[in-house]
Amino acid sequence: MEYINDFFSDKVPQFLQNIIIALCSCILGFILTAIIRQIFKFFARFWATFEIQSIIKHLHGPIAVFIPLLLLNISMGFMVMENAVLAQLNRIIEIGLTITFALILIRIIKVLEDYFYHKYDLNKEDNLKERKIRTQLQFIRKFIVSLIIVVTVAIILLSFESMRKIGTGLLTGVGIGGIIIGFAAQKSLGNLLAGFQIAFTQPIRIDDVLIVEGEWGRVEEITLTYVVINIWDQRRLILPITYFIEKPFQNWTRVSAQLLGTVFLYLDYTIPIPPLRDELTRLLTDHPLWDKRVNVVQLTDNKATTVEVRFLMSARNSSQAFDLRCYVREEMIKFIRENYPDSLPKTRLEYKPGPDQGEGEPILQKK
Repeated sequence: MEYINDFFSDKVPQFLQNIIIALCSCILGFILTAIIRQIFKFFARFWATFEIQSIIKHLHGPIAVFIPLLLLNISMGFMVMENAVLAQLNRIIEIGLTITFALILIRIIKVLEDYFYHKYDLNKEDNLKERKIRTQLQFIRKFIVSLIIVVTVAIILLSFESMRKIGTGLLTGVGIGGIIIGFAAQKSLGNLLAGFQIAFTQPIRIDDVLIVEGEWGRVEEITLTYVVINIWDQRRLILPITYFIEKPFQNWTRVSAQLLGTVFLYLDYTIPIPPLRDELTRLLTDHPLWDKRVNVVQLTDNKATTVEVRFLMSARNSSQAFDLRCYVREEMIKFIRENYPDSLPKTRLEYKPGPDQGEGEPILQKK
C-alpha cells in the first residue's frame, strides 16, 4: 500500500488515485471472469457435457459481477479517504457481495437441478422413479431458495446500526409477538408442513394423473403453498397444497403409469360373446398402444332390454389408455353393426290379438 501511495503521491491527486485503483481492480475482475469463461468453453468444446453448458448458462452472469466486486473490496485497503466515506463504500460493496453470493448459491442449486432433471428424464414410459425424485427436488429447491433469500435479507438489514437497535428492542416483546405471529401465520405454516409431507410421503408427484374436483389432469407444478393441475383441455386448476392432505382424490399413477381401460357396450340379449372376444384380441394385437397385459371381454350386467358387455384392456399410461379405449369402442361398434346388426339395442313391439277381439283387430304391447 505504501509503495502505491508513494508512486502516486506527487503525480496524481488523491481522489484520482482512488478512481484509478478502483478501475484497475474492476478491469482485472472482468479479465479474470473472461478467462474463466473461456476455460469452461474450451472444456465444453472437447467434452460437450451437459453439466458444463449448464454452469456457463447459469453462473456466467453472477460470477461476472462477483469477481470484480470482490477485487474492488480488496482494493479498498489501498485507497486513502475519510473514514466515514470509506465505511459507507465498504458497506455498499459488502451488500453487493452478499447479494451476488446469494445469487450464485441460487444458480448453483439451479445447475444441480438441471443435472438431476437431465439424469432423471420424464420422457419415458415407466417414469415412476423420475417423478418421485423430481417432486422432492422441486420442493427442496424452492425451500432452500426461500431460505437463502430470507438469510440474505437478514444479513443486509443487520449491517445497518439502526436495524440492530430495532432488533434489540423487538427482542423484549418476542413472547407476545411470537403468539401473534403464530396465529397470523397458522395457515401458511400449515401449507409449509403439508408441502413437506407431500414432498416425502408423495401422495402426488410431478406428472401424476389425477381425478380431482371432477377434472382429469396431470400435476404440473408443486409449490410451497399450492399445486397446479394441467387439465386435459389445457385449463389450469389451482388448489391449496393442504387439499391433497385433507380431501380424497384419485391418483391413477400412484404405483405405476400402467393403467387398465374399459369400454362398455349395451347390446341385445341375442349378441354372441365368443366372436366379440376374438375381435377384441385381433384389434389389440394389431394396435401399438396395447401393452399385452390385459385382454378381457365379460358380460357384467343385464337390464330389462339390454346386456352390459365390458371390454377390458391395458396400456402403458393414461393417455394411451384413453386413445386405445376410443379405438376399441369405434371398431367394436363397427364390427357388431356389420356382422350382428340384429344384436344392437332395440325396442320390441309384440303383435297379439285380444281375447274378445277378432283376428283382424290386434293389440300392440311394448316390450
